[in-house]
Amino acid sequence: MIAPVFKPVGDSALLVEFGTREDDVLNQLVISLDHAIARAEIHGVRETVPALVNLLVVFDPVVVDHGAIKAAVQALLPLPEATGSQTTHHDVPVCFDAELTSDLRDVATACKRSVDDVVAELVAVNLKVAMYGFAPGYAYLTGVPKALHVPRKQTPKPDVPKGSILMAGPQSIVTSLTMPTGWSIIGRSPFEVMQTTGETSFRFNVGDTVRYTPVGRTALPSHLQTP
Repeated sequence: MIAPVFKPVGDSALLVEFGTREDDVLNQLVISLDHAIARAEIHGVRETVPALVNLLVVFDPVVVDHGAIKAAVQALLPLPEATGSQTTHHDVPVCFDAELTSDLRDVATACKRSVDDVVAELVAVNLKVAMYGFAPGYAYLTGVPKALHVPRKQTPKPDVPKGSILMAGPQSIVTSLTMPTGWSIIGRSPFEVMQTTGETSFRFNVGDTVRYTPVGRTALPSHLQTP
């Protein structure tokens, strides 16, 4: 078990850090601790914010302090073996039509593969929701096959449509907003990460798994069928 480092953040939060570089093992520890804190219902905790290698624990400073939260978190260690009981699998439909995937051919060329091979390798794996960040609903999905890793582009593209499937390095994103990006655009999906009903604002929970499922353009709503 990797011993975390505890860092006070302001007067109402504690950062629990397992490392400083992106790592799947560290991210799984973050997710496991997030679930353990939720189960423990620690007095004074308002929310937890998981990231790739650390977890921010936000608390009510009127009723608890940094020391009390640190002690309560330490009491949960070592963490139990991870189980799938608190995670959900999501199948996300994706259209890989050439007219909707402005960078898919370039990704295939960079990876020395055909477009069909890139798609086949990508849809064969389960991606993991590692964290939310950057913009509302932006769930960072890790687990893109190493053979398909491509760097961010040097020049961002403006006005990338909501529902675009992006890829950079080991990560992928289902975009929830129309905005610029330097990531490669390799698909289009009708899947709505943000939702207006239900207990939470987002369909994905950190730790969930996601698999892209190929569909034709006609499976998309009409407003997503145009480049």
